[in-house]
Amino acid sequence: MAVYDYDVVVIGSGPAGEGAAMNAAKHGRRVAIVEEQDSVGGNCTHKGTIPSKALRHAVKQIIEFNTNPMFRDIGEPRWFSFSKVLKRAEKVMSNQVMLRTNFYARNRVDVFFGRAEFENNNTIIVKETAKGDETLRTKSVVIASGSRPYCPPDIDFTHPRIYNSDTILKLSHTPRTLIIYGAGVIGSEYCSIFSGLGVKVDLIDTQDRLLSFLDGEISDALSYHLRNTAVKIRHNEEYESVVGDEHGVILNLKSGKRIRADAFLWCNGRTGNTDNMNLEASGLKANSRGQLTIDQHYKTDVENIYAVGDVIGWPSLASAALDQGRSAAADLVGADSFRYIDEVPTGIYTIPEISSLGKTEEELTAERVPYEVGQAFFKDTARAQISSQPVGMLKILFHRETLAILGIHCFGDQASEIVHIGQAIMRQEGEANTIEYFVNTTFNYPTMAEAYRVAAIAGLNRIANL
Repeated sequence: MAVYDYDVVVIGSGPAGEGAAMNAAKHGRRVAIVEEQDSVGGNCTHKGTIPSKALRHAVKQIIEFNTNPMFRDIGEPRWFSFSKVLKRAEKVMSNQVMLRTNFYARNRVDVFFGRAEFENNNTIIVKETAKGDETLRTKSVVIASGSRPYCPPDIDFTHPRIYNSDTILKLSHTPRTLIIYGAGVIGSEYCSIFSGLGVKVDLIDTQDRLLSFLDGEISDALSYHLRNTAVKIRHNEEYESVVGDEHGVILNLKSGKRIRADAFLWCNGRTGNTDNMNLEASGLKANSRGQLTIDQHYKTDVENIYAVGDVIGWPSLASAALDQGRSAAADLVGADSFRYIDEVPTGIYTIPEISSLGKTEEELTAERVPYEVGQAFFKDTARAQISSQPVGMLKILFHRETLAILGIHCFGDQASEIVHIGQAIMRQEGEANTIEYFVNTTFNYPTMAEAYRVAAIAGLNRIANL
């Protein structure tokens, strides 16, 4: 058994692990990364963010082709299978793997492909490698092992018509009808993808409205547009049983409803990947959801072990995970660049997409904050008319007296890009955080960014005579 010595060993090569490994290497530490899959990138690249967003982009292009009258001159609307669209995602995934493999090579980070198992808090055994078991001795450990779909034991996920959000990427046909159980971010995104391919979708929501953490108006807009694509949304439901047969799947709900579809997709909850690394030997213990508890510096209960990314829970976003990894590495090397990630824009890649930052109207009302609203509807902006993407709106919440921006909520094409303009102003300190910035700054025309000027003027007009 080979033995190697390192300053830092990172478990997992997703965004969190990559961020930690790269930052530690840049600060002169000898770093190794352990990845259980046979190529780098983690679940983000192989099962989550990259494939689902590549799928979404392809479906969005199909929808535009099939609905834009201009394209009728070159042919009738086209039907695309899920497997054909998935090939586009696979190409993006392979490009990402190649890019990230080069990152590790250039920064001299050693990559071990195998399963990490603790011998103690300073020693990790890499199991099932091509060379047999290998031992890594280290001063510090960063656990960035990610998460996987929670799969309840009373549902047979080995059935060929029952999928979770990982195994759905192995779907080789396009079902005519699909039940999606769980209307969180992942469930809503896959709902958009399949309905965009012409699949009749039943979306089962265990809550009383979609994505209840969002501003109510944005949540309502998403519900409307999903229903407009023939999605049947069922709120406040829980499953009694899921039964697959040769012809499809029957979902029995506790409310007494029974739904049949060609396939079933489970998107309700995730579990941290901590159950197969002999955590107890390191002195750590995961909670009931497989997650690790950390302090404000991403340190676990064991002094030399950090944890970042999905394995610590909220916000479970690739964007935050990368920054968490970088910050954990900054702390362990004593760099001044450390920051605790507590302000993250939400990016939800439904069709149309959603992005938000800061407080919602419901939160500000409950906190009795005197706020006002500025809105701009995309249908009224030249750029949206030119691009034939008129659906959506930008909503700015600001303090009625100080004019400080309190929340940015966007629904529509390019929402995840548009939100960053508002984020930049919200991050300014003192009087620099003001909605007046958007009135006193000239924006390119025509652009989607112009919506900020329109919304700001509308909001200021609301308080002009108070």
